Amino acid sequence: MNSKFEGQACFHCGLDVPKGTLFIADINGTAQPMCCPGCKAVAETIVSSGLEHYYKYRQGDSVAIPELSGTDLPTNVQDELQLYDNNTIQKAFVISLQDDLKEATLVIEGITCAACVWLLEHHLVKQSGVEQASVNLTNHRARIRWHDDTIQLSQIMAAIYHVGYKGHPYHPDKEEQLLELEKKRAFRRLGVAGLGMMQVMMMSIALYAGALQGIEDKFETFIRWTSLIIATPVLLYSARPFFIAAIRDIKSRYLSMDVPVSIAVGGAYLASAWATITQSGEVYFDSVTMFTFFLLIGRYLEMQARHRTGRAGNALLNLIPASAIRIREGNETLIPATELNIDDIILVKPGHTIPADGIIIEGYSSIDESALTGEYLPINKTIGDSVASGTINVESPVQLKVTDVGADTKLSAIVRLLERAQEEKPAVAKIADKVASYFVASVLLTAAIVSLFWWSIDPQNAFWITLSVLVVTCPCALSLATPTALTAATGTLRQHGLLITRGHVLESLATATHIIFDKTGTLTEGNLSLKSTQLCSDLDTQTVLGIAAALEAHSEHPIAKAFHKYQTQTAKALNVELGQGLEGTIEGVSYRIGKPEYSSALCQQQLTYKDAPDLDGQWLLLCGTQSPLAWFCLNDQIRKDTPRTLAILRRLGLNVQMLTGDNSGAVKEVANALNIKDVISNTSPQEKLAYIQKLQSQGAKVVMVGDGINDIPVLAGAQTSIAMGSATDLAKTNADAILISSDIGRLVDAILLSRKTQSIIRQNLSWALLYNLIALPLAAMGFIAPYMAAIGMSVSSLIVVGNALRLTKLVRRNPVK
Repeated sequence: MNSKFEGQACFHCGLDVPKGTLFIADINGTAQPMCCPGCKAVAETIVSSGLEHYYKYRQGDSVAIPELSGTDLPTNVQDELQLYDNNTIQKAFVISLQDDLKEATLVIEGITCAACVWLLEHHLVKQSGVEQASVNLTNHRARIRWHDDTIQLSQIMAAIYHVGYKGHPYHPDKEEQLLELEKKRAFRRLGVAGLGMMQVMMMSIALYAGALQGIEDKFETFIRWTSLIIATPVLLYSARPFFIAAIRDIKSRYLSMDVPVSIAVGGAYLASAWATITQSGEVYFDSVTMFTFFLLIGRYLEMQARHRTGRAGNALLNLIPASAIRIREGNETLIPATELNIDDIILVKPGHTIPADGIIIEGYSSIDESALTGEYLPINKTIGDSVASGTINVESPVQLKVTDVGADTKLSAIVRLLERAQEEKPAVAKIADKVASYFVASVLLTAAIVSLFWWSIDPQNAFWITLSVLVVTCPCALSLATPTALTAATGTLRQHGLLITRGHVLESLATATHIIFDKTGTLTEGNLSLKSTQLCSDLDTQTVLGIAAALEAHSEHPIAKAFHKYQTQTAKALNVELGQGLEGTIEGVSYRIGKPEYSSALCQQQLTYKDAPDLDGQWLLLCGTQSPLAWFCLNDQIRKDTPRTLAILRRLGLNVQMLTGDNSGAVKEVANALNIKDVISNTSPQEKLAYIQKLQSQGAKVVMVGDGINDIPVLAGAQTSIAMGSATDLAKTNADAILISSDIGRLVDAILLSRKTQSIIRQNLSWALLYNLIALPLAAMGFIAPYMAAIGMSVSSLIVVGNALRLTKLVRRNPVK
């Protein structure tokens, strides 16, 4: 990096410039350092839009935007927010779902607990034009969907500021810096509180000893004033986040745990200060500093756990390299990856990471997809094969034609699906959030009753007993019990090749009774090959293969791939009959390929699988308008880990079934090889859905695993649906989880981990409730001092977080005999 900018902060956002990077933007004729390509792009857009005055307003002032709560935004803030309405800037973090419907992921600063999430979600959805807003308590990210013709993104971000929070476009590098900044701030607050606590405790010991053995008034006064001076920065700096959050919550009329905490800390400090000034009563500076310190310790360790899970998604997007080699008119140019556009031609050398989704147009190589799928073996790719950004070219240089960039890449889609799963709350999480919100009100009411009671019988101890009640019953552990467990389990499964895209999956997998599989591409590899061709007409083999390939050319079904290499012509007026076959015209003549019953109807003959050359294998029939033309026998292999996986699933108590549209001899062959007793074959998509619904009406909790377009209705209808990684895009969209890895054994891992997750959630909730039920009466009876209450509450939260982190490892599978 240029030594001129060594150690400087980013001119745009104020964060530290990472070592070894060099992003520079020309601002008002002066080269200024930038921390990332995102800030550089925003800064250059500011200048090109004629808004240089934005930096003039800001120069000399703190880059950090002040905390706002219902006040008018400063001019420089408004100018910056309006820049986010620029399509060029939105390209990196906004996706267009429909003509006017957009979706963005933002990182929110200022979130402290579940109440913050509730406030943000309810405030945002009240904005005209905002269709959906969900906030993740664990990683502090918000996913917002809005109608661009009704409300602009800048207005949404301004609405976030108005309730006391601060939003940033989500970018992994940017969030890493924000996480590091949050960590430094938390550590400084913790350090001030710890130092203050130690000093005040020394003073307090002297006061306690003096109360027993006698102490001169001048020394007692000196110690009290010294304690007040030391405790003041602890209150104003270390405990400041509690007061800011409490004021914000009171204004929004929603109680959070910060309200009783602030009342406890602020009340103890004010009472002690009054006692010091008037030289009367007891002082509680030791309780103020100790409570603040222990609470900050709990939040700091909780923050560390949250950062750990949040970095899992960041690590995915950080796979995308910063630069790419673009080829234009035979010239190679190194450019930032953010400047790539669709249809650009790029060169990816061996050992380099692919910067965008694309199709290989020259060369062949093997691609390491382990970061996305968990598969450690590279996959061979050649001309015409698609590759995803974030994967690594292993062997030979290849040229790609870019098909998707930025937020539209498969890698970005995976991250969004992962975030969607973490944002969606299962029933148990919603109940916990609701209980926590009512719990705070109950705590305040209980504290008031306890205070009145003790004031009437023992005024001297009333204050610190009330203080203990407020502190000991804060529902931190209750709020953390569910989200920490769900986030940990979701991240673990993603790292091992199963991407959960809906929040209810872990809950429903744990209680599943039936698991139903499609056959082709699910239980089998789906890499169908043409085994043999039996002619039924005067046409030769090449001709019938060319007709079949023309019909199957645009199909994504695994069967179609077996014919793609034979294509020599194009079919028109294609019509797909889900689960049956395809019909199209070639040079004015109609043809059908698919199941015998469907295809033979074109030539007015009634043929079935019994009319195939033999009853072994999977047979397709090609027919013209006059007569059948050829039978095709396809060959497929059972996935190598399937027998063992099904055996473990049965041992776990699940009813394993196969539901397929196929009616060939291959169905019986696969069922026998896998010991599947319940087989339903020759079913249409509608019949599949009806069968699933019938099972569910009888009380079954069904998991459906499929991969094709014909599986879409049943995937949407099942309580839990899992699409294979090779499935069609539509099937993935309708599925609740995606098996990115081809290892079907990951289904066992998902079942085992989901059951462990439910167990840990129950343990966490039970512990949180049990702790409060035990601690509240003890505090109300005066057996728990304020500092003990602070320690107990922090330890309770840490137990919950630590228990949830046990889900970062898969449950060991017991071997099958």
